[in-house]
Amino acid sequence: LSIVKSKKVLLEGVTFKNSPSWCLHPLSCESLILNDVKVFNPWYSQNGDALDVESCKNVLIANCFFDAGDDAICLKSGKDEDGRRRGEPCENVIVRNNTVLHGHGGFVIGSEMSGGVKNVYVSECSFIGTDVGLRFKSARGRGGVVENIYINNINMIDIPNDALIADLYYAAKSAPGEPIPSVSEETPAFRNIYISDVFCRGAGRAAYLNGLPEMPIENISIKNMVVTGAKEGIVVNQVAKLNIENVEIDTP
Repeated sequence: LSIVKSKKVLLEGVTFKNSPSWCLHPLSCESLILNDVKVFNPWYSQNGDALDVESCKNVLIANCFFDAGDDAICLKSGKDEDGRRRGEPCENVIVRNNTVLHGHGGFVIGSEMSGGVKNVYVSECSFIGTDVGLRFKSARGRGGVVENIYINNINMIDIPNDALIADLYYAAKSAPGEPIPSVSEETPAFRNIYISDVFCRGAGRAAYLNGLPEMPIENISIKNMVVTGAKEGIVVNQVAKLNIENVEIDTP
């Protein structure tokens, strides 16, 4: 279902199944509400995202249930030069009281975020058996700014990979000794991310924060986070202004 350049859109009480690609894709919409929407895509469906909200403004996603083959609740704003030229951020988004089963990520920003993502509030969501819980991803060439992200009251169970990941080397590798490029419009920036009251039982890794040397992830706060049964703890690389407070990680 693709909804483009529309205002005052309500999707409520409907169920979608077996999408061959992205299932729900609102693009350049304003005043968008999804309430009590369900998506069931096969767990093996590559690019079988449940919901991709792209370059939309004033959005509420509440009381939804997603079981998908790729990312579940994902905010985007265009890819590389096309996204920067369009210049429409995804902004003023509330994500509340949603449940995700299968999926590459429960709540996701990126990697196509070249027009920016800002002013996002996520609360009271549950991820059960999702590959990754909270997932932020980008790469050189994207550009765009992701900022003012507030997340609290998140519950997760049996997350095989990262409970929390912010990786600016998405689909790319960092080679030791590689030259560091100068900052340009192609450099993505992630900053002002506040995460609190996160509880996870069972995870491959509690958290992975991986910024770019030329543009570290800046001003990220993690408070009141408990991860039990994690195979690894927290790995941090190229992050400026990191605050970790009252975080408990139980590993072997």
